Amino acid sequence: MKTKVILRQDIPALGHVGDTIEVSAGYARNFLLPREMAYPWSQDATLRVEKDRVLAQEKRQALEAEFSQLTKRVGEVQLTYEEMVSAEGHLYGSVNSHRIAETLQEQGLNIDERNVRLPEPIRVAGEYEVPIHIHGDMEAQIKVWVIAVQDPNAVALEEEGEAEETEEEFASVPAEEAAPEIEE
Repeated sequence: MKTKVILRQDIPALGHVGDTIEVSAGYARNFLLPREMAYPWSQDATLRVEKDRVLAQEKRQALEAEFSQLTKRVGEVQLTYEEMVSAEGHLYGSVNSHRIAETLQEQGLNIDERNVRLPEPIRVAGEYEVPIHIHGDMEAQIKVWVIAVQDPNAVALEEEGEAEETEEEFASVPAEEAAPEIEE
């Protein structure tokens, strides 16, 4: 059985302040009405909520303008991280949503790490497009550059490994093949 209610506040899955909606009687009786999120539908309730609806709509428009401006500012951002990489080109560690959010906050953009929609941490140097959720359906894309900085220890170890390999190869070659005889 359905019953009509008038929303007193914005509820994401249902509607905005002043909307008349039909919900199940149990949902209205057990959830919406006790929490003062809605009024039972009546002519008096519609008049009572009308003023609240106008105020909420003005507030929503102001927030949307603010979020639209924030979306534009975030969309212009490009982040660069210089990270140490192994000989194979993999990062020691990663660039994750927490680091990206911290960097954005240092630049004066109030973005929570939960809003950085990075599917998995970045572990390889390169250029990435990272979506940032702003509000509702507003989303901005930022460019993240991860630049590889070669680890000096890894380079030294790699050179030592190559030197050892050539010594081993030279030692494994029989003496007859190592130094060809020169006939005079």
